[in-house]
Amino acid sequence: MNDSLAYLRTPVAIRERAAKVLKYVEDGQSQWFQLDANGLEAAVQATLAVTRERFPNPAAIPFHSRWRHFESGGRDRWSALAERLAHLPPEEIARRRMDLAVVSVLLDAGAGAAWSYREPGTDETYARSEGLGVASFHMFANGAFSRDAKGDPLRVDAERLAQLTPMDIAMGFQVKAHNPLLGLEGRAELLRKLGNVGLERPGALFDIVATGGEVKAESILAAVLDKLSPIWPSPRGDVWEHPVVGLVPFHKLSQWMSYSLVEPIQGAGLEVVALDALTGLPEYRNGGLLVDAGALRPKQRVLLEKAFAPGDEAIVEWRALTVALLDRIAEHVRLHLGMDAARLPLVKVLEAGTWFAGRRLAAERRPGGGPPITVESDGTVF
Repeated sequence: MNDSLAYLRTPVAIRERAAKVLKYVEDGQSQWFQLDANGLEAAVQATLAVTRERFPNPAAIPFHSRWRHFESGGRDRWSALAERLAHLPPEEIARRRMDLAVVSVLLDAGAGAAWSYREPGTDETYARSEGLGVASFHMFANGAFSRDAKGDPLRVDAERLAQLTPMDIAMGFQVKAHNPLLGLEGRAELLRKLGNVGLERPGALFDIVATGGEVKAESILAAVLDKLSPIWPSPRGDVWEHPVVGLVPFHKLSQWMSYSLVEPIQGAGLEVVALDALTGLPEYRNGGLLVDAGALRPKQRVLLEKAFAPGDEAIVEWRALTVALLDRIAEHVRLHLGMDAARLPLVKVLEAGTWFAGRRLAAERRPGGGPPITVESDGTVF
């Protein structure tokens, strides 16, 4: 079996290992999950319902990326900042957008049900991913990540990141005793490590991938994994051991980041191609959709009752099944909408429906809308 680091960093490896886990479950060998075809169809229908509600015109579906969270509440926050950057060339604007996206994605792990962010100026309150996105956007806008906060605030510099403390994050995210944020230390540590990976700024990734008129999505992921790998707790990153399948890679946060770098790159006039090479994101909204819709039926009650670590067999299986089944859901959704993969790539299916369908089913089934299966995360996986 090919367990080289180079192989484990590819989307091909993610899909191949996920397919092995799926077969293992389909063969009835898993002690944790059973696949249910009717439940998978229910997940498809839940996704379609949300998609049609949110996007009556499916051609208008945008990418699933961090930029959607910057638009929370229907506000185009980036446009206001862009006016202050209009004097810069497109390539430098792309670097600054990538500066923002990289830092914001690294701050985007489960916030917990008790945390929220009240936006200055609008007085609107946002929680979970939207709150984390809006809070990190305002930190960026205020120069919190710049080496020259007053003179040139709208950028991210390694030397500033290297000095960030949990208190800096707590201040920017309005953390108080009655407004606790999960994984505060982990988030600050990630950004400090980002400041020490050898990139002068996160936006330097633009110069690594922008070597021609078009950019392969897989090349974006490769650059992210290559340059940012030192920040992860393990040298392998988001790769976990399954007792039968062996090493199973996911690179969820790196793929979420890669999807979030597409729009800045396109904004500089480059074409991003082969988006479907990247996989669905194995996080608790997409995975929760499969459990709550009945596509994945837990074989043991304990799965829904106790908290698991990211490396536990049940969680590795849940995430691998999420990757494999998101591809199947995308195929069905395209059939129902009469669209092909070119017009409705997986990244748009995630945005249109699976993520929001997962959130909706969670809200219907559990107070607070938490996931059906609990994962103890330090802010770097889910």
